[in-house]
Amino acid sequence: QAQLVESGGGLVQPGGSLRLSCTASRITLSYYTIGWFRQAPGNEREGVSCISAGSDDITYYADSVKGRFTISRDNAKNTVYLQLHSLKPEDTAVYYCAATQDSVCYSSYIPSSDGMPYWGEGTLVTVSA
Repeated sequence: QAQLVESGGGLVQPGGSLRLSCTASRITLSYYTIGWFRQAPGNEREGVSCISAGSDDITYYADSVKGRFTISRDNAKNTVYLQLHSLKPEDTAVYYCAATQDSVCYSSYIPSSDGMPYWGEGTLVTVSA
């Protein structure tokens, strides 16, 4: 059973930055489409960003984070990152990474959370003064 683990969340002031990491055991992340999702209290889970499997590194960003968040891979470390800049209070949420080989990431499309079989337990990002 694959295991994903997120880290890097925390409390940050508006305008600040964080880097979230997603590491895995039992699977090689470069062979998977990786998505970052977030869920704020009382809200549905939202697809934030994804990166395609393989070497093409096609990426997608939700309009709400475009220009502020960056997704990337370090295959040597079997890790996917989500760099968060210019954070806003509305970015406050639990951030989850998820992996799938059954769907793809396009620049205009992120797989549905229902189509992601592997999930981490999430890391909390709180943006507050």
